[in-house]
Amino acid sequence: MPEWTHLPGLAPYERTLAAMEARVAAIADGTAPEAVWLLEHPALYTAGTSARPEDLTDPHRFAVHRAGRGGQYTYHGPGQRVVYAMLDLNTRGRDVRRFVCALEGWVIDTLAEFGVRGERRAGRVGVWVVRPDRPPNPDGTPREDKIAAVGVKLRKWVSFHGLSINVEPDLAHFSGIVPCGIREHGVTSLVDLGLPVSMADLDSALARTFPRHFP
Repeated sequence: MPEWTHLPGLAPYERTLAAMEARVAAIADGTAPEAVWLLEHPALYTAGTSARPEDLTDPHRFAVHRAGRGGQYTYHGPGQRVVYAMLDLNTRGRDVRRFVCALEGWVIDTLAEFGVRGERRAGRVGVWVVRPDRPPNPDGTPREDKIAAVGVKLRKWVSFHGLSINVEPDLAHFSGIVPCGIREHGVTSLVDLGLPVSMADLDSALARTFPRHFP
C-alpha cells in the first residue's frame, strides 16, 4: 500500500505542487514509497495542458495556476477533497488509459458507499451523476452534473496530480470557468445531492475502496 498522508488546513498550491514533484522524483529513483495525499486548496483555478483561453470566463476572480496535468480548466477550493496519487506504473502496468479508468472506478466505488451512482461518459473524463430531480436539457436528455474531476501527469511512469471530489464546495465558484471545457452540463457535490457527508467520511471510504482498483 502507498503511504497515505493528510495535509491539514488549506495547502498552498505552488508549494504543494513542488513537494509533489519532489516526491515523484524520489519514487522514480526508488528512494521513497508510493504516496496518496489528501488535502484541500484555497480557492483557485488550474489550467491543464488542453486549457482554452475562452474557457476562463472570469480571469480576475481567483488566482490561475498552470498545472501541467492533462485536461482543461478546473476549480479547487475549500470543501473539495483533492487526492494526489503518486503511483509507480512501472510496477502497476504502463497503461495510461487503464490508469485513468482505475481512478474513475475508485471514485465511483467511493460514491457508492454513500448511495450515489457515479457514472463514466465517453469523451468526458471524470465522474458524473444523473439528476432526475432537475429539469432536463433542452434536447430532452436527462441533466448530468459532474461530481469528480480527474487529471494526471506521468514522469518516468510515476503518476502525479490525480482527482478531486466535490464534498461541500461553493458551487458558484465554478462559474468563473467552463469546467473541463464542457458547457452542456453542470457541477454538483455530495451535500448538493442532500448527503451530509464529511471529509472524514469520504476519506474513510476512499481508503476502503482503494485496494479494489490498485491492489
